[in-house]
Amino acid sequence: MTDSLIPSVSGLLDRPDPTNLDADEFEALLDSPEHNFRSLTRGDVIEGTIVRVDPDEVLVDIGLKSEGVVSGRELGAADEAKNLKVGETVLVSVLMPETPEGHAVLSIRRAKMEKSWRLAEQIMQDNEIIEAEVIDHNKGGLLVNVHGLRGFVPISQVLGLRRESGERGDSSEDELTQKLAEMMHRTLTLKIIELNRNRNRLILSERAAAQETRAKNKDILLEELQIGQVRKGRVSNLCSFGAFVDLGGADGLIHISQLSWGHLNHPNQVLHVGDEVDVYVLGVDPVKKKIALSLKRAQADPWDTIEERYQVGQIVQGTVTKITSFGAFARVEDGVEGLAHVSELSNRHITNPKEVVKEGEEHEFQVIHIDGKKRRLGLSLKALEDTTYSGYDEEGAQDGESRNYDAEADEEVTSEADLPGEHDGDEETPTGESADVPEARTEGTASESAQEGETQTGAEAS
Repeated sequence: MTDSLIPSVSGLLDRPDPTNLDADEFEALLDSPEHNFRSLTRGDVIEGTIVRVDPDEVLVDIGLKSEGVVSGRELGAADEAKNLKVGETVLVSVLMPETPEGHAVLSIRRAKMEKSWRLAEQIMQDNEIIEAEVIDHNKGGLLVNVHGLRGFVPISQVLGLRRESGERGDSSEDELTQKLAEMMHRTLTLKIIELNRNRNRLILSERAAAQETRAKNKDILLEELQIGQVRKGRVSNLCSFGAFVDLGGADGLIHISQLSWGHLNHPNQVLHVGDEVDVYVLGVDPVKKKIALSLKRAQADPWDTIEERYQVGQIVQGTVTKITSFGAFARVEDGVEGLAHVSELSNRHITNPKEVVKEGEEHEFQVIHIDGKKRRLGLSLKALEDTTYSGYDEEGAQDGESRNYDAEADEEVTSEADLPGEHDGDEETPTGESADVPEARTEGTASESAQEGETQTGAEAS
């Protein structure tokens, strides 16, 4: 018989009565690959078609000489079992290849579990981050639904719920239990950190997922950031040398010298954890993954308009912030400090500014000199006492003149080549005052000049 005369197998089976075959047709059916029944082993997961649905069992055609049987708890959850319909394709797991009656014993529930385990293994292998709903909790942590599997998230791996060492009191345990209960039905972002099918063990971590997500976001942010940009952020931590700001994926450091145009002793004088701030990007180091920020550069520099707000001869209120051998610095507004030279503190001759003023004291000063470009503001106490005050001597007191004593030096602390983040743990950088500022003196009264001359002469004679 030629191949052209052999009827197709599918055509034979589609006949109204496929059992009524002649010899050639029956031989063709026996020789066809479709006649070879599959061989099953325990644990196989295969597809089948539902051919009958009874209240307590379902028959599934899996290509064997008789249907497989799915019964009892192997049908899966009650609500899912009710929705099974004839003609529906389902995934089943082989529990027993063949019973004495010739049926295969199958399980829809275990097939779903097998599929879920395989999916979980693939997720862990691909290092993926997933989302899962909290379905229960116990004293050790949270239970979550991972594609039908019950996964466990220990307390130590839940953000904000880490149990501190030694905390075993009833109050702390009750508080933890309450927090766990409040997380019911919440969707968490998680990462699988341990999987053991033999022990039915699936451990996940919210903390690891957050760290990995943050690391990825940080790489993206480092590529996006440009020096000179102004970004919004949230203060995440304060320390003695500055403040850390979360830019939405990475933390940048604002060195204490970049927090204010004025002098600060600690960052908490201007910022608190949780504050929303605008920050200026000073530097970005993609290799060391560090970001240098500035708060003051995102704000207006008060020295730019100093000459519009103050005039020579104006009386201002100031707080003494620092005393040096050559004078006293006083803050007249945030970011602006002036210097009252030692010669401008009193009509009488003094050798130490502490004879007249003390740190923290408030005094009225007269403005005697303004230079916004050099960030200098000259102040005088003597001018308020002396009606014969001769005024500011620019030549004699130029080098000892007032200035915002930490602005110039601090402004250079953070450069693109030396980011503040590289000095974690360092104390505050030295302020801009220097010991080499000469003790220049302005012209005093005639009596003072004579007095100084007498003192000099006496010294030479001795």
